[in-house]
Amino acid sequence: MQLYKYFILICLSTVLINCGDDNSKKTGFAINTQAKSFALGDTLNLSINNPKKLNVTNVRYQLDGKSITKDAVLNNITLGEKTISATITYGDGSETVTKAIKIYNNKIPDIYDYEVLNTYPHDISSYTQGLEFYNGELYESTGQYKESKLRKVNYETGEVLKNVDLDDAYFGEGLTILNDKIYQLTWKGNRGFVYDVNSFEKLSTFNYGKSKEGWGICNDGTTLYKSDGTEKIWFLSPDNLTEENYIEVYTEKGKIPQLNELEWVDGKIFANIYQRNGVVLVNPKTGGVEGVIDFKPLKQLVTQHDELDVLNGIAYHPERGTIFVTGKNWDKLFEVKIRKR
Repeated sequence: MQLYKYFILICLSTVLINCGDDNSKKTGFAINTQAKSFALGDTLNLSINNPKKLNVTNVRYQLDGKSITKDAVLNNITLGEKTISATITYGDGSETVTKAIKIYNNKIPDIYDYEVLNTYPHDISSYTQGLEFYNGELYESTGQYKESKLRKVNYETGEVLKNVDLDDAYFGEGLTILNDKIYQLTWKGNRGFVYDVNSFEKLSTFNYGKSKEGWGICNDGTTLYKSDGTEKIWFLSPDNLTEENYIEVYTEKGKIPQLNELEWVDGKIFANIYQRNGVVLVNPKTGGVEGVIDFKPLKQLVTQHDELDVLNGIAYHPERGTIFVTGKNWDKLFEVKIRKR
């Protein structure tokens, strides 16, 4: 009886294995590329590895779901991790295979210098997360549990003109203002808040989508851009606040993670890199880093104390054509002019 059961088990296993072979159609097809990583502007030169010499009648290529040719040039595309797929028709069947690649930027970032034009007082107790001018007024979002705030500030004197404390359960992050509405993020609460810019009345809340955290946020007058602490910057519609798409921020060498505070400046996204005291200038169409500003020396110009933390807070003043920067628990706000080296 035991021998019979063993025989039945072997037969069943063989049937299952054979079924698996039939379903998987082990053709050996694979996508050939000349490299695993590319630069913007490169040509792919795709081909199919066909080790069994099957009669292939058609191949359709896609890059992240969009049709491409086998010799597609990598222009008008976002950077980062991508998937190439090939749907191969052969004999009486078809099969789709995929291959992962990375696309880097095709230029070395420009280096920008800065000149400090003015220095203003800043609340040393503010753990600055977001900073933005709107109609000439400065707005600030601060962090830390039980200490997070939304503020309107007189940037010349440091006087707090309007203040709302967040619930103790929330850790405040970046803010941006569009069409008289303030959009404020929280860190791990998976929730953002919308306020009336004049009254600071909370109008609504919104939840994040695929991004798990809220870090920085800015806008170009139409779209909201949100960072989540990775190399990704998400696009949000102000109508429904859903994450519609994203770019990945890359240089010619690799990705730039830990993107934090964001600011829209003359068609570029200025992104602060957490713990680096520096800012990268990002092309919002590709995610390519086009410039770098090292603000590290500014930290030495503020009062040194135990709670002093990194640079965080970028606000563009369009009428003055200058940028205002500060940091977490800094007692100074700097107005600077930047120029390409």
